[in-house]
Amino acid sequence: MSLQTDIEALWERKEDGLTAADAGETELETLAAFIAALEAGEVRAAEKRDGEWEANAWVKRGILLNFALRETEPREYGGVTYNDVLPLADTSAYGERGSRNTPDGTVVRQGAHVGSNCILMSPAFVNIGAYVGDGTLVDSCDTVGSCAQIGENVKLGANTLIGGVLEPVESAPVVVEDNVSLGAGCRVTSGFVVGENSVVGENTLLTPRIPVYDLVEEDVIYGELPADRRAFTRFVESSVSDHDLFEGGAYKPAVVATGLEEETLEATEREDALRE
Repeated sequence: MSLQTDIEALWERKEDGLTAADAGETELETLAAFIAALEAGEVRAAEKRDGEWEANAWVKRGILLNFALRETEPREYGGVTYNDVLPLADTSAYGERGSRNTPDGTVVRQGAHVGSNCILMSPAFVNIGAYVGDGTLVDSCDTVGSCAQIGENVKLGANTLIGGVLEPVESAPVVVEDNVSLGAGCRVTSGFVVGENSVVGENTLLTPRIPVYDLVEEDVIYGELPADRRAFTRFVESSVSDHDLFEGGAYKPAVVATGLEEETLEATEREDALRE
């Protein structure tokens, strides 16, 4: 049987009452093979099909099974005892593929994929089910949430939060496509998709509840930033602007997206040069 078939069968058994106390060697071998496939990038929590990102529900169920069918155990990391169902990822092979992770406090949870020629600066956290593509920078104080899909040659500026979407299993997670640059302090949450080659200004919040004013197509969109855009936060008038309790109007955040400018591209190229 395929790994997908094994996971789906195990999920049905869990739904019928199988618990961690009942799980034996065969069940744990299936879970271990699944974790190995996640780390190798052979299975992913979401994939692009016909131009749209879709969740692989069976993969997300496989992640949930690792919590449901394993016992929490005390473990050691950096001289500190912590309690979890899985140990942290073994990062000893990162150097062989040109990736580096700096001490102290760079944590990659088992079941996360980190590609070749990546840089993970401490402290940073990459959660189970996340996919970090080749050549990507995860800077200091960054979080890459469970199942988040990060493309190749992406720059996540310092103190950036990439939210995780593990449940519901049918919902696609946050996606940052290839060659995107996110400025320091950005937040990307709730399944938002950042299109390839885009450059996002620092402290920008990208979430489906905040409108994106796309000046290229002259449209207002939600839940995605199209490819090849430069985006930044602006504030637009709120529906409660004329309230008696305050003066000067009320404003709510929005995102403005323009076409990439030559100066913006030159700036990102200079940053690439500093990393070589």
